[in-house]
Amino acid sequence: MSSVRRLSLVTDEVHAPTPERQAGALRVAIATHDMKNLNAHFGSARRFAVYEVMREEWNLVEAVVFDDVSDESGKHRTEGDDRITPKVEALKGCHLLFCRAIGGPSAAKLVSAKIHPIKLPQPQTIQEVLLRTQMMLRTCPPPWLRKVLAQAGVAEQKPSFEDES
Repeated sequence: MSSVRRLSLVTDEVHAPTPERQAGALRVAIATHDMKNLNAHFGSARRFAVYEVMREEWNLVEAVVFDDVSDESGKHRTEGDDRITPKVEALKGCHLLFCRAIGGPSAAKLVSAKIHPIKLPQPQTIQEVLLRTQMMLRTCPPPWLRKVLAQAGVAEQKPSFEDES
């Protein structure tokens, strides 16, 4: 069984395990080895930096840390050991996940948990990823992101053309 640790900033005495999302914020997870760069594949990432991103600012919400991960080839050290489901469960509440690479079954599990995976083939700093996300929020987001934003309550949903009488 995989061990998961959550590290978050504590600003008061009462702290929920997963801090509530700020209104209008998009929750973004970034696969990282060093908490500075997007430089990990989904399956091999030991850490995920979770941020709330708004048009003008972003805040680190927490770091989710895993003790037992796959190697970069996607092979498990122990066959039959599921390392993906605990990651998906730990990232629930996120809207986007940025990573270097992700396999089809892992991506499908994320999508069914309402987390949209985004592959960036080259390493980037976390700041570059967050700035890129802000730019998408400020300008005309692509259709897939508009759908994610509407589901997250960050953007208005388009009115339905069905008669609601």
